Amino acid sequence: MLLSKRVTAVLSASLLTLACQATQAADSLNFVSWGGTTQDAQKQAWADTFSKSSEIKVVQDGPTDYGKLKAMVESGNVQWDVVDVEADFALRAASEGLLEPLDFNTIKRDRIDPRFVSDHGVGSFFFSFVLGFNEGKLGGNKPQDWSALFDTKSYPGKRALYKWPSPGVLELALLADGVPADKLYPLDLDRAFKKLDTIKKDIVWWGGGAQSQQLLASGEATLGQFWNGRVYALQQDGAPVGVSWKQNLVMADFLVIPKGAKNKDAAMKFLANASSAKGQADFANLTAYAPVNLDSIGQLKSDLAPNLPTAYAQDQVTLDFAYWAKNGPAIATRWNEWLVK
Repeated sequence: MLLSKRVTAVLSASLLTLACQATQAADSLNFVSWGGTTQDAQKQAWADTFSKSSEIKVVQDGPTDYGKLKAMVESGNVQWDVVDVEADFALRAASEGLLEPLDFNTIKRDRIDPRFVSDHGVGSFFFSFVLGFNEGKLGGNKPQDWSALFDTKSYPGKRALYKWPSPGVLELALLADGVPADKLYPLDLDRAFKKLDTIKKDIVWWGGGAQSQQLLASGEATLGQFWNGRVYALQQDGAPVGVSWKQNLVMADFLVIPKGAKNKDAAMKFLANASSAKGQADFANLTAYAPVNLDSIGQLKSDLAPNLPTAYAQDQVTLDFAYWAKNGPAIATRWNEWLVK
């Protein structure tokens, strides 16, 4: 009898502990993104509304760090629940077993643009690399496509390009060199780097959105490759900048859940909210980045449409995330060697 009571007491205590842990897990989750105005908008459009409806607190963290995410998963001590990552990393991380498979009973996969959803990630938003230019520096001579970056006689001045070895720069170099959009992959790396060599001394590299805006608005760079939302923000502030959408290069961020996340169920619900028609529309209206949910278009501000990639689908090149997921590490090695030559 005494042993039975002790067993009962131990079991009761264990059940109480598990209940408390479950309650604690449901009380909050940790959301990680890239910081700046983008994460501010994610907080406003997704986190605040999710917390209000679910009573689950969303703790903001960042910036996203791929090495840190991998180390957490491998150590079994995962502090992050939802992480905003680039699309190619989402696919590569899934293949390496670093991510939880998503629950599509909770998340409505059939309403997500199929370009921006996988078994282990759902689109955060998508955007385009566009050709931006400083109108004050160029006057009435407006560049039309990526070839303008390589025409230093007609368009003098520095060129601003994204410095990281990821989808975008190599593709635009090949397009400017005459490669048809449907023949880009697999990338001809020799041809791409040879084309970039022709303007290497004229390139100023940017690593983040705020830096890219400063380069363009100040005129330090006459033209370059920019995230469409950053050019839109400059235009809203009255900066003398223009944009060409010809051959706009579509890239996306994905939301993922690290393997072993402590608040996985809450994270799934957060992803369902963030990828919903309203969640995506609210974020797009704040940022001019495009929604991945097919039902969001009707909820967008009418004056926003001309500033979104969705309006330029006929002249759009979707970057091959799967190609980069497989080949990105090898390309990064060559890229970094080329930068220091």
